[in-house]
Order: sequence, then structure tokens, then C-alpha cells
Amino acid sequence: MALPLLPGYGFHRKVGKDKCHRMLVTEGKPGIDGQLPGQKTKPKYSAFPKAMGNAVPSWVAFDKQVLSFDAYEEDEIHDKRQENYRIRRYKIFFYLEDDTIQVNEPEVKNSGLPQGTFIRRHRIPLPPPDDGQFYTVYCFNIDIDIVFYGRTFKIYDCDAFTKNFLKKIGIKLNPPGQCPEDPYTKMRRETLDCVQPLHPYESFDTLKQFLEYDRKVLRFFCLWDDSVSLFGDRRQLILHYFLSDDTIEIKELLPHNSGRDPMSFFLQRAKLPKYGPPGVYQPGEVTDRLVLNVYSGYRVSRVHGYLLDKYKTGKLEQEFYKDTDLSIGTTINVWGRKVLLCDCDEFTKTYYKTKYGIENFPSISCKAPSPPKIERKFPPYTGFGSEEDSLRSCIGLVPIPRPNLEDFRKFMEKDSYGNISNTLRFFAKLITDKCADQDRLFIISYFLSNNTISVFEPIERNSGNAGGLFLKRMRVKRPGQEVFKSELSEYIQPEELYIGAKVNVNGYLFILLNADEYTLKFMEENSDRFPFSNLELALQKLRDEKSKSREIKQVFRAADCKLTKMVDYNTFRDILMSITVGKLTEQEFITIVRHYGAPEEPCLDGNLLLAMAHEQLKKNFFENFERLISCCMYEDREKKNVLPSKDIRRLCKSSRLPLTDDLLEALVSRFEDSEEQINYESFFSALNWRINRMPELIAISPLKERCEDVWIGMPSPIPSKYVNYFKFLKDVYGLEVE
Repeated sequence: MALPLLPGYGFHRKVGKDKCHRMLVTEGKPGIDGQLPGQKTKPKYSAFPKAMGNAVPSWVAFDKQVLSFDAYEEDEIHDKRQENYRIRRYKIFFYLEDDTIQVNEPEVKNSGLPQGTFIRRHRIPLPPPDDGQFYTVYCFNIDIDIVFYGRTFKIYDCDAFTKNFLKKIGIKLNPPGQCPEDPYTKMRRETLDCVQPLHPYESFDTLKQFLEYDRKVLRFFCLWDDSVSLFGDRRQLILHYFLSDDTIEIKELLPHNSGRDPMSFFLQRAKLPKYGPPGVYQPGEVTDRLVLNVYSGYRVSRVHGYLLDKYKTGKLEQEFYKDTDLSIGTTINVWGRKVLLCDCDEFTKTYYKTKYGIENFPSISCKAPSPPKIERKFPPYTGFGSEEDSLRSCIGLVPIPRPNLEDFRKFMEKDSYGNISNTLRFFAKLITDKCADQDRLFIISYFLSNNTISVFEPIERNSGNAGGLFLKRMRVKRPGQEVFKSELSEYIQPEELYIGAKVNVNGYLFILLNADEYTLKFMEENSDRFPFSNLELALQKLRDEKSKSREIKQVFRAADCKLTKMVDYNTFRDILMSITVGKLTEQEFITIVRHYGAPEEPCLDGNLLLAMAHEQLKKNFFENFERLISCCMYEDREKKNVLPSKDIRRLCKSSRLPLTDDLLEALVSRFEDSEEQINYESFFSALNWRINRMPELIAISPLKERCEDVWIGMPSPIPSKYVNYFKFLKDVYGLEVE
């Protein structure tokens, strides 16, 4: 006979994602016997009726009667690679006499777990928020989940006594289920039962994949071409594929000034479906498990049940991208956006080469093809101001001049300072058909700091020309250029200037005759810029005539009658010009003469030295010559009227004779004899500018000097009057003159 349910009690079913269990709750009355709602107290009513009068009490009637349920629990394992979870079987005993519960775990051989009594016998409260109530017999059934202190137990069967008792009290039993087999126990059993010890074993384990590929990420460089849409463009992406869980994240590479907001991710890390977007699903459609609703029909007391569908009928299957679907040149679907995989990093190439044997990784350019370059054309020069100023008015609305940093740096490096002028000076002659202008000489100065040129004409009396500044300092354009054009003009560069060159300066044609010492030295030091000042290139032209080496030797030998191993400048020039037949330029010839020229010993005239000394003495009003002679007579103990040169030198310095050291040394060497003695009376008498008067010193301008060499028809200084042809023949042809 089934016992009736007590009033005030009902059933409440709480459904989660994978479980549902039945709990005994009150109908929400405000309180019983003045107790507060939710207060943990011993329930006043039992699941069974109390004894009436001489009736037997419930604890006596159900003494030693226990309900036995078979249950299992999926215990997660976090610290072992061989298993993710473990199926642990339990026996749940429900004592009818006092509603106490005891949970025992049967011992399993070699399990390594502390088994036996899992939960000691006592009354167990319901899970929150109904933890003020306790489990009763109506909370149990087959194929349900029951929670004891946060641990979920799956009841899949019970014994025959329990089934009969539950049916008598009106509980509809669910069909018995099956306890899943423990995967680790199964694996151990198969391993032990296996005859071959090296039999391969494969297990589907996500933990193994995680441990093997953790922090290993495939990286692909991608391109999303959205240029077909309105305001769309080509966007570069980076795809990261995480091997540990087959998830994908995408980041975007934003160029500078792209105008887009910087986002952390273009696609957050998740599994990427192949056919997305799949659509909008109702909550619960996409799930790992399917739950079947069990309908019990039209009854007064309906009992609703839910079962898991192990066949997964009607489950939505989604395909996600794997590492096998990713390769260079493949287009993937990123939620409706076609993304092209263009390249990958070295780790990705090594991974595919090792795992799949792929050797070829053709790279695809991610950059968009450059648009056709439109040539910017500027209007022609207007003629007002400089060409740079006119061009600046075309570049900006406000023609603000901006200094060129390269020109400024060049100006600071090449500006004149100290003895370094950074100015190339050439002697030039005007080429013209006018007889009055054929003998005019000019000095052309080229300033390296800003590539400007100035032309100066020396003043010459009775020439008919005023002389002076012929062309102020300015940049000179190369001839033959159009005046009003869009491009900037080209100007004369220093490499175009060398001895013998013809230069067109604003319509006036000049031939460069010679250069000063600084210019020649500068061009020889920078022979890479001035090839005509390169000695090796000049000698190479002479080495090309090696077949005439014997005749050349005889010509030089005939020219040197006194066997001095030197010839004069004109003879040396005539011989070389006849050998090269015009191949040697004037600049190259002067470079050779400067290298092989014989040094001239300075031999100043005695009257010139005395004139220079008198000029210095007059400027300083020095007249103490009598005192100097008296001092010398005092030093001359032997009365020979001579003293050593060093004593005269010391006496002049102690008396502060206002002469430079070089001039004093030249005068002393002029008056000393073979024994280095000086007649002091004649020496100081010659210096006495009051008694021994000399003609005034007249400085001769080098521009007025007419040299002896007239082969060019105009005055020009000669680098060296004599050339050592013996050394020249030895270096060029390897010959020695007998």
C-alpha cells in the first residue's frame, strides 16, 4: 500500500546543462511555529506519518530497512597526462528509519585511491538555495543526478527491494541506465591483456594535444581585399592558429595615418567555422549534449522527465578550420570575409615540412600594386627672381623660402677659413675676333662653398681697358639651355675647370692658361674628381707609346749636352707633345712637370737683402749702429776686426735688432767667410741706412710678370724651369740614360 504524500510538500525540478535532480521544497509559507524562512532547523514533518495511538512508530516499522542505489561520479583529473577524468562507482544507502544517507565506494584493486566510506551516515541537506531542507526518499530515482555537498552522483540502478519500495510509495521509476566504463581502467586492462608489448596505443585526449602543442602557434600573413566595396581598401592581417586547442585569432596591421581606430583584435580567439556566418540559432540549439523531454501524458499529478540523447539526433554539426586547411595561397572564410593567406613565418614552414612533408612555400605579395605615378609638371620659369624662388611659388601658396640643408652643410664645410680659401683661381684669356680684346687677361675664381664664379681683369696702364670686376660673384649656367623652362638650370661645376679648357661665361669664351699653387695642389689631392690632375692617368698615356722608348731616350740624351740629367721646361714640353700627338692636355702636362721638376735653390741678391733690411730698420727708427760696433770691438780681444757668426747673431738679438729671423740669417750667411767669421765693421756699416743708402724696394706684381716661355702666346708662370728627365724615363719606361 502506497503511503500518501503529506500536505505542504511538492516536487521541484531544477534543470541544468547536463543534469537534473529532484528536490523536496516547501510551498513558500512564511514560517512554521514562528521560525524564520530559510532557517536551518530539524524538519517537523517526516516523510512518513506518525503513529496514532497504539500504532507502531515509523522508526520501528522501518528499522534495518535500507534502500541501496548504484551510482557513479566523473572525477576530473588535472595532474595526469594519461586521463582527464575517472569513473568512480559508489553505493548510496538510504536508511528509512531516520532519513540518513551513507555513501560507500567499493574497493578496486590497484586503484591508488583511498576507498571505503566516502560520506559517513548522517542527514544530508539539499543543495543551495534549499540547504534548510534535507534529502528524503522522494528525492531518489533511477537515472538522475543527485548532489551531495557539491559533488554530483549519477544514479543508474538500484536493487530489487528498493524498486519495490519506491513503487509502493508512488514513485515512477525511470528505466535503469548503464555505468560508463572507466577509460583509464579500460586502457590498463587492454595493456595487460595485450600479447605484444609494443602494440601501439592511441587515445583521444585533448590534454595530450594541449601539453604537446602548448605555446606553439602558426602565424600566417594574410590579405583581405575589400577594395570592391564602397570606401574599401586592401587590409593586411596576421592570423594566429593555436595548435593546443585549434583556435584562431586575427590581428590587423594598420599603417601610419590610416585613419582607422586601433583595435586589439580583428577576430578574437575562437574556433573559426568554415561556413560562417551560419545564421542565428535559438539558445540551446548549439550544444554538446541533447536532452529529451519525457512526457507522461494527461494525469492529475504529472511527472516530467528529461533524458540525454546518446544518438544525438538532430544535432547541429559545424566544421571548423584545422591546420590541414591552412596553406599559402588558400582563401579562407572569416565570417563572410574572404581572407587570402600570403605568407608564413619560419616556425610554420618547419611545422608543415616536418608533419606533412610540404617543401614549397611560394610567397604572395601582400602589398597593393603601386598606383601609376603621375608626373608633376611645373609651369616654365617666369623670369622674375631666381629659378628656385619661382619654383617655390608653384609648390606652396605662400612662397616661403626654405634653406637647403645640403647646400648649408656644403657652405659650412667649404667656406674659407684661415689659410684654406676653398677657392680655385685660374688665369684665363678671352677668345674673341676683336683685335682690341685679344690680349686681355682675366682671373677666374670658382668658390667651392656655393659653386659661384667671379671674373676679375687686372688693371694695366695704357691698355685702353678700365679693368677691375668683369663679372660679379654668381652661378653661371651652362651654355645651350633654354631660358624659360620648367626644369632647373644646370650650372658650371668645378670638374669642368682645368688648364687648357674653354669655359663659356654668359656668352664670353675663355681659355684657362694656368692656375695658382693652391688650385693645382687641391686638384692633385682630389684626383678622383679631377682626372686631368691624376699623375697615373697622365703617365699611362705615355706608357702607351712604349714602342718609341728608344727614340725618346735618344732625344733626351741629345738635348742634355752637359749630362746634367735635366732639360729646360720648353724642351721637355716639345718632346712630350710630339710623342703623344695631342693626347696629353695642358693640365696633365703641368701635373707631370710639378712631379718631376727640379727644385730651384733660392739665391737672393745682396742689394735686395740690404734693401729689405733698410726698410725694416727705417720703420722702427733703429740707429744704434755705433754702439753695436763698440760692443763688437770690446768682444774682439785679438783686434782682428772679425767675430764668429754666432756671436754676431747673439749680439743682434740681444740688441733687439728689428729684423726677422729669416732675413737676419740670410744677411749673416751673405757676409760670413769660409771660416764662418764676419767683418763686423763692414756688416753694421752696410746695415746703417743713414750712411749707406740703398734704392727703395719695389714689389713686382705676379700678374704683371712676363715669363720667358711664350709658347702659349700669353704670359703664364712656369711651374719649374728644369725637369729631371732621368727620373721621368725610369718611372715611365724603366730606362736609364748612359
